[in-house]
Amino acid sequence: MSAAVSAPAPANTANPGAALMNTYARSELAFERGEGAWLIATDGRRFLDFASGIAVTALGHCHPHLVAAITDQAQKIWHTSNLYRVPGQERLGERLAAASFADQVFFGNSGVEAIECGLKLVRKYHDDFGDAGRYRVIACEGSFHGRTLAGLAAAGNEKYLKGYAPYVEGFDHVPFGNLNELRAKIGPETAAILVEPVQGEGGMRAASIEYLKGLRAVCDEFGLLLFFDEVQCGMGRTGKLFAHEWAGVTPDIVATAKGIGGGFPLGACLATEKVAKAFGPGSHGTTFGGNPLAMAVGNAVLDIMLAPGFLDEVVARGEQLKKGAERLIAAYPKVFAELRGKGLMLGLKCVTPNLEMVDRLRRCGLLTVGAGDNVVRLLPPLIITASEIDQALGMLETAAKETKVT
Repeated sequence: MSAAVSAPAPANTANPGAALMNTYARSELAFERGEGAWLIATDGRRFLDFASGIAVTALGHCHPHLVAAITDQAQKIWHTSNLYRVPGQERLGERLAAASFADQVFFGNSGVEAIECGLKLVRKYHDDFGDAGRYRVIACEGSFHGRTLAGLAAAGNEKYLKGYAPYVEGFDHVPFGNLNELRAKIGPETAAILVEPVQGEGGMRAASIEYLKGLRAVCDEFGLLLFFDEVQCGMGRTGKLFAHEWAGVTPDIVATAKGIGGGFPLGACLATEKVAKAFGPGSHGTTFGGNPLAMAVGNAVLDIMLAPGFLDEVVARGEQLKKGAERLIAAYPKVFAELRGKGLMLGLKCVTPNLEMVDRLRRCGLLTVGAGDNVVRLLPPLIITASEIDQALGMLETAAKETKVT
């Protein structure tokens, strides 16, 4: 006998969203469907999506391969428990390990869960195999490592920490890109260095190859773990599966999320066997992480990302967008000041307020997102076409022409 289904509650048209906690400064836009690099609003307007849910929908909206994978799995089984084997989890872990530096993977549901996993692994590793007095992590100014209490403390951004004292202890901060100041901060309690190879929230600042190589050398010299936060810059976003690969360095731990699920909640903490062996049964866990539905999507994402030529095309489209953006900077120096980032993770530092530019671009039909240091992020899906990049550049130029400058 089928269960009765209650009638839906009437919508609060007078004050939509009144039942939601007021944690987001939302636009009035609402979308009813997506097609590739495009979003269609409830009023029928079409928008070229260069926000990608903040680098999440890496394969665009409703990619047929992902739709097929999630539909097929949804008709079989969604959730069991990590008390049992999850074959899709084993397969995704093996594929990520084979395609990266890592030997073992832990799956969660988000980027900050992957960060928390990595932070716990840092402490557990030193407690088990090194010096139990080592627990402090050096991170960079301008970083972003998620919204949990430890994630906020790791980034050290006063804007986000306000109201959440006392802060989680154990983090020290140095300027991004400065190896001398980093070395000076190392003490007997230092356990690891945590860095985004490309800072997203902090203003789309890409670390130099020399800096990333220097981080590895410093960690080796002082017996520290190298922990990269690739939640935003990983999973093909820069033209490599992981951004640190451009420097040819091997980290000990990497946190990734966003693009790995193509829009489905999924995060992963990757580590070398040397470090991962610090975890044993009961030392870490998750209820939902690694569930069969998420694993089906993650494996489908890898099917596309690891296909021959896919990342080469990301590099090509990134170069096209970079050259077009540089032309705009030259043509409108009172609007755009600087281009930052790598691959399809680029940012335009604005002369005029960046959020005003985000609004202006939205009116032109282009969705973007702001970042620190007065930057507008350009984060198209990795399946973006040359024609769509040309359209986006045209919208950027229209917005530049409409900008009032002094």
